[in-house]
Amino acid sequence: MKLTTTTPGSKLPLPKPRILARASLDSLQEKRKSIKSGSMPNMADILAASKSQNLDLHLQTLGPFFRITARSLETGNELGRAEGLIRVWLRGKILHLDSIRLKRETLGMEKSIFGIGLFIGAVAIRYGYDCGCRTAELLAINDTEFYHAKLVRFYSRIGFKAVHEVTGSTMGDLAHLLVWGGVGTRMDADVEELLIKWCTRFQNRQ
Repeated sequence: MKLTTTTPGSKLPLPKPRILARASLDSLQEKRKSIKSGSMPNMADILAASKSQNLDLHLQTLGPFFRITARSLETGNELGRAEGLIRVWLRGKILHLDSIRLKRETLGMEKSIFGIGLFIGAVAIRYGYDCGCRTAELLAINDTEFYHAKLVRFYSRIGFKAVHEVTGSTMGDLAHLLVWGGVGTRMDADVEELLIKWCTRFQNRQ
């Protein structure tokens, strides 16, 4: 190994490949982002897929609030609705899914009750993505143990992860109770990952 001496104030040459490596990383991330965007269903894909199932989905917005209604194309009756808002937080914008309500009429349909819920949820998730949300949050309400277990399994299957059990038994649950108005399982999901996960369900179904 050859030794060299330097005088005070002299500058050591810095390696330049790091700049090239950074540029390559940025290029790779942009390419990955482009691939993801092309794999995700857009709002038109979701609405077209819903119509193939005789569902008419309608999105209404007012400031940060939104409402999605699902009606039967055969009867015109409302089958369900979802409500929520776009919340601005320290981590950025969050898609807050306040409620998804389905009518009793859906219980007698060939499509599963959660199938209709998936279509309504997909419109909400895509809307959140278009608004710049990175995270979606919801509460799998615990009205009855049986139905709560089905909700948690359904949301887990479509990509949500449990982050907290709201039981109302601790002081830490107070904030959750004020926001959600009930007990249950708090669940979060990455909005982009949900859309990529659902791409085969909603794309190319016209």
